[in-house]
Order: sequence, then C-alpha cells, then structure tokens
Amino acid sequence: MKKIKVIYNPSSGRQMVQRRIDEIIINLLDRGYIVGKYATKKKNDAQNEAIKTCKEGWDAIIACGGDGTINEVASGIARSDKKLPLAILAGGTVNDFATYMEIPKATNDFIKMIEAWNIEYVDMGVCNDSYFINVATGGLLTNVAHTVPSEIKTVLGRMAYYFEGIKEIPRQKFETIKVKVTSEEYTSEEDILLFVISNGKSVGGFKKLSPTAEVQDGLLDCMIIKKADFQDIVSIFLKIYTGEHVNHPKVEYFKTKDVTIENLSLKEIHVDIDGEYAGELPINVRIKRNILPIFVKK
Repeated sequence: MKKIKVIYNPSSGRQMVQRRIDEIIINLLDRGYIVGKYATKKKNDAQNEAIKTCKEGWDAIIACGGDGTINEVASGIARSDKKLPLAILAGGTVNDFATYMEIPKATNDFIKMIEAWNIEYVDMGVCNDSYFINVATGGLLTNVAHTVPSEIKTVLGRMAYYFEGIKEIPRQKFETIKVKVTSEEYTSEEDILLFVISNGKSVGGFKKLSPTAEVQDGLLDCMIIKKADFQDIVSIFLKIYTGEHVNHPKVEYFKTKDVTIENLSLKEIHVDIDGEYAGELPINVRIKRNILPIFVKK
C-alpha cells in the first residue's frame, strides 16, 4: 500500500487548485493509497516539508503550485539522501517545467500517470547554493516574476507577466549591465541586457526561449542578449515565439556544464531562479545530472 504526500501552495489558483487537489486525493484514496496533505504558509515551507517527507516512510510526493512551489519541493528532494519520486500537479501561473514535460493536467490522466508509476530522472541546475528545476536569469525584466501581485497572477494567469513586462520596458530604458561570463565554451566581458541559463525549453510561458534545452542531457543552455538598440530588441523578442532569436547577431547561445557570471557594474544585479528572487551577482551555475526522479506519462 503506497503512501503519497501532497504538498501544495493554497495561494496558487485558489479555489480551483483546492478543488483539483481534493479530487486527486479522493481518487487516490479510492484506489487504496494512503495520502497526506500539507499546505504551505511561507517561503521554504515546501522545501522543508519535502526534506522531512523523504526521511519518513513515504513513497512519493505530489507538488501543486507555481514554479516557486515546484522548485522548493524539487530542491528538498535533491537535498535528501532518499529521493522520492515527484508528481507535478500544475497549479500556478505559468508552470514552465510541467508544460515542457507534458505532465497531464486533467484529474483522470494525472491519476493514470501515478498508477503507471513511470519514473524518469531529470537534471537540475545549482545557482551558488540554490537548486533550480528550470531557469536562472538576470537583467532586463528579471524582476517581473516577483513584482506581479499574487491576486493578479491568479486572475490573469500568464498574461499577468506579459502585462507587467510591457509596463516595465519604459521604466528600465533598456539599461545594460556589464558582466564577465566565464565557461569552457564561452568567455567574455561585455555589456548585456539579459542572461538566461536554462534546464528546460520553456521560460516565462515562452515555449522556445531555450529551443535546444533538454532536461536529461547533463547540460545547461545559456542565452545572452547583448547591448542592442530598440529595433534589435523588438526583432529578438518577436523571434522568441519561433525559437529563431538564438540566431540573431546580438544573441549569444551556448551549452555548458558550468558557467560563472560576475558583476562588473557599479549597481547590484539581481538574480531570479524559477520565478523567485535569489540574491545578486556573482553566481556560479552548474548542472546536477539525473538528480530528480519525476512521474511522467507513458
């Protein structure tokens, strides 16, 4: 008789999420599973509960919430000696990783995935001391993810990010940041607008932001948008939908196992991982291969 712990963020999607969680739990109980339920209240609750769950006699974890909640649960599993398999129940605004992995959203399909118990191991990134499942980024529009009010996220979903991003562009005036990028594949000191270090393809709802990224290749995909004029920036952003932006002359795109980004500017440069503020430059980002077991559909 398998035991499954559900860890969820009650503020992600509100009533709709609560209803889906209850449906999942009822279905699992009907099939003979033992199910526990834990609601987060503050930052790091999900990670701490995942670590605690991995030490106890559970068989799997279901995580429900936005990218931040999924990140915390995945990080807790990655930090544990016994790594329980993770089922991602998309419940937040964007859920990039769940989208990329084609995790079922419908209750019946999600239950079928659990019943099949088909587990694959995927990579995670480590930014300084923090794990990320999907992306680390800094520069232009980085603060959008943690400045959108949660009520607006709940009502508007991913459009909340787009609206906030459009509002931020005039404020930021395309200010560049001077950085030093060091990796085996690419090293440079230059003025840039944005850096994105991805484990998966989909970032911020853009499904092809890192078009060649794979979560099981043992590599990170790095994209750097260099100093550019307004016309070039518009051209790059228009091409993001097709993934062709990586061929633009103002874009540097490479794969690596380890990259360091240092701040050569006078101002602080914030870093965001999986949609949450994660400190400032400098950062060292590296890949941890096959560290996270997740449920996938057959």
